[in-house]
Amino acid sequence: MERILVVDDQRNMRTTLAIMLRSAGYEVDEAEDGESGVETVGKDSYDLVITDLRMGATSGMDVLRAVKKGFALTEVIVMTAYGTIESAVEAMRLGAHDYLQKPFTEQELLMKVDRALAKRRLAGQVQLLASEFKEKYRFENIIGRSEAIRAVLGRIVRVAPTDATVLITGESGTGKELVAKAVHANSSRADAAFVPVNCAAITETLLESELFGHAKGAFTGAVTARKGLFEEAQGGTFFFDEIAETSMAFQAKLLRLLESHEVRRVGENNPIKVDARIIAATNKDLREAVAAKQFREDLYYRLNVARFILPPLRERKEDIPLLLEFFLGKYNKKHNKNVRFTDDVYEVLMKQDFPGNVREFENLIEQAVALAPGDYIMVEDLVPLDQPPSAPTHGEPRALAAVVEVAERSAIEAALGESDGNREKAAEILEISATTLWRKMNRLRIEAPK
Repeated sequence: MERILVVDDQRNMRTTLAIMLRSAGYEVDEAEDGESGVETVGKDSYDLVITDLRMGATSGMDVLRAVKKGFALTEVIVMTAYGTIESAVEAMRLGAHDYLQKPFTEQELLMKVDRALAKRRLAGQVQLLASEFKEKYRFENIIGRSEAIRAVLGRIVRVAPTDATVLITGESGTGKELVAKAVHANSSRADAAFVPVNCAAITETLLESELFGHAKGAFTGAVTARKGLFEEAQGGTFFFDEIAETSMAFQAKLLRLLESHEVRRVGENNPIKVDARIIAATNKDLREAVAAKQFREDLYYRLNVARFILPPLRERKEDIPLLLEFFLGKYNKKHNKNVRFTDDVYEVLMKQDFPGNVREFENLIEQAVALAPGDYIMVEDLVPLDQPPSAPTHGEPRALAAVVEVAERSAIEAALGESDGNREKAAEILEISATTLWRKMNRLRIEAPK
């Protein structure tokens, strides 16, 4: 049962709120003033605190600061009287989830409480992944609760302790190297080196020398002997990224290495024994490459001992809210900010396909955080830098921000007209919170009809 603390120095209001919330199934405690609220928060843990703003010597702002200082995951809803919206906005800037303007209905209260607690649950899941789960398995940045990601994590736990060769396939940006690192971190080789190489980033003429090393004078410019990257992985793990980009000639040498666990430096005859686990990854279908005579069939079967198939982000959209909260926290910390997303951002992101997968998604969030002009990230802040707003002509594609702004303005004005200017009713029609509607109206300079 989720726990809520109600802080209000007006007994009738405090009691009424507590009754409403208990009737909805929540466990509720009460604090009779701000000082008592701060003391209660310090003694126990709550999922949500609902506090009045104006209360004697210790105000609702003081309660909010105490909550955010000691219990960052606890959400706060502030209550304010009519005409003090500025104070509510300041409270939200300091970390409050939302505000309730008195008088309010039971329906409005429960709707805002439900949204605040949903956010609290989501933040708790992110923290679980970031602490206990990742501390135990060291799954760096592998975030998700979808069935597909749970299957991948479970398979890592089973495969990692073995010495089986691993093949990871999936589109670009799905996290193939993250999975490779997780396999290494959970293996008996975790204390040795993890050595990655991108086969597509090294020219064919240099790849063999980079991986196997070379003797002094083996070719022009080889003024000293050099140990190859594969030897650097002695006792650890070697990760071949983009393995499908190698030539058939190099694949033959790699096959021999897998069979003998020996390397020969370029220009030398004596083999060197290397004990390293092999993990390979590709964004191509190796079976098609084998059929097209672009990849050796025997090497494919050598690599395909333990297989991971990483799903694209469009097939696990239930992970988007978790990823959003994770990257928001990561880049708020990196850029020393405390920005948040408006409700409609989640809706827009859930509809995108993200051909670049998690990598594209992460870059989009970092850009939005870094360039956010205020405390909130709105839909237009997610427009890629290479798609600046422009004046569209008939029949031509338009920037996302321009399309969204026109659509939002039209929908808001229609809802306000239908509700005779009542913002609460308009918000219900639009299926957004009154707070979100208020922000949008300010941004778009829309005035409610009188």
